[in-house]
Amino acid sequence: MKKLLMIVVLLVSASAVFGQAGVPKQSGPVMTWDKSTHDFGNIVQGDVVEHTFKFTNSGNEPLIITNVQVSCGCTTPKGWPRDPVMPGGTGELTVAFNSTGKMGAQTKPVIIISNAVNDTKIVFNTVVLDKKPQ
Repeated sequence: MKKLLMIVVLLVSASAVFGQAGVPKQSGPVMTWDKSTHDFGNIVQGDVVEHTFKFTNSGNEPLIITNVQVSCGCTTPKGWPRDPVMPGGTGELTVAFNSTGKMGAQTKPVIIISNAVNDTKIVFNTVVLDKKPQ
């Protein structure tokens, strides 16, 4: 009888612990990227390439982007939403890379300054090849 009572107590305790609701969703704007990295592949020195990164505000408050920071003058943010992106709304950030003066493998981070509660960094990669003589 005591064993049966002990088993029932353990089962009730286990169900109380494992039956808890999941971790509550984080409050605030959340920037969710369709793809947070892009590989331009091989390009020739002097080429200028662009990519548009798409995101969704999967949070529960408006997302406000205040700035976009790049690691060098070869990378240029060309546009992002200036108005708040409402929960469930989408937006785009276009980034251009000028390979003039660059050679070999390149990895360029782009930091998005916003009120998002999560990490907001995107990265692109490329390999810059030497120009072929004309």
